[in-house]
Amino acid sequence: MSRDVQAGRDTALRLGPRSVAVLAVASLAGLAMFLWPLILQPAPGDTRVDQPFIFMLLLPVVVLVVVAELTEGGMDSKVLAVLAVLTAVNGAIRLLGAGTAGIETIFFLLIIAGRVYGAGFGFVLGCTSLFASALLSSGVGPWLPFQMMCAAWIGMGAGLLPSRLRGRAEIAVLVLYGVVAAYLYGFLMNLSSWPFTLGIASPGAGDTAQMVPGDPVLENLHRFVVYTLLTSTWGWDTGRAITTALCLVVLGPALLTTLRRALRRVQHVATTTPSLTS
Repeated sequence: MSRDVQAGRDTALRLGPRSVAVLAVASLAGLAMFLWPLILQPAPGDTRVDQPFIFMLLLPVVVLVVVAELTEGGMDSKVLAVLAVLTAVNGAIRLLGAGTAGIETIFFLLIIAGRVYGAGFGFVLGCTSLFASALLSSGVGPWLPFQMMCAAWIGMGAGLLPSRLRGRAEIAVLVLYGVVAAYLYGFLMNLSSWPFTLGIASPGAGDTAQMVPGDPVLENLHRFVVYTLLTSTWGWDTGRAITTALCLVVLGPALLTTLRRALRRVQHVATTTPSLTS
């Protein structure tokens, strides 16, 4: 019998010590990946910087998360089938908007799936959904690891929300979480490309939205916040938040019911299928 079922946990994946450790390492690496503009020290005379492509190495870490789940027995063939279906659906529905004018349709299903199947499943689904979407839309580029990590955090966070909420209270919490996640996604994606987009200013520059090498971190962070407010917060990010909230309100109850029914079937099969070693 599955240990998740024995414990009465409403999740598809059991996060063992190895999985937790890998998730922690991946998240710390992702945090460093997003903070690079604030810790970068360009060479004297540089006026433009590129994103450190070494962060493309984060992708094997994401794969390691999946391997850890598989080797610990938390992700069997049935859970993999659910993951594959949700990845394909989420990757396809992103093509309906893909962020155009702030219309972003990928996060509501990710949030609901993370909520139902757990933090580990949400993390992996965030990675695979963005990767599948990039392949379908020819959107593979240096921004992809950043998008995948953001989506992974969103899915994982949904799985960490209070588990006892149901009904309207649950939808309200998911909507609030979706709105916050939509703005944080825009904030982090802007931070990852800020110096790449605007270039960098000369040391001692006055009022500017560019990064100024050598200035205190808080001053550069203030410049970045101004840049984000002017370029995306009131447009793209707000559109993403509204789209996510509306989808959660309209489709959330039905999807929660459907995915929980699927989870019960997966767990029922796990409890009735004889062990190969028995």
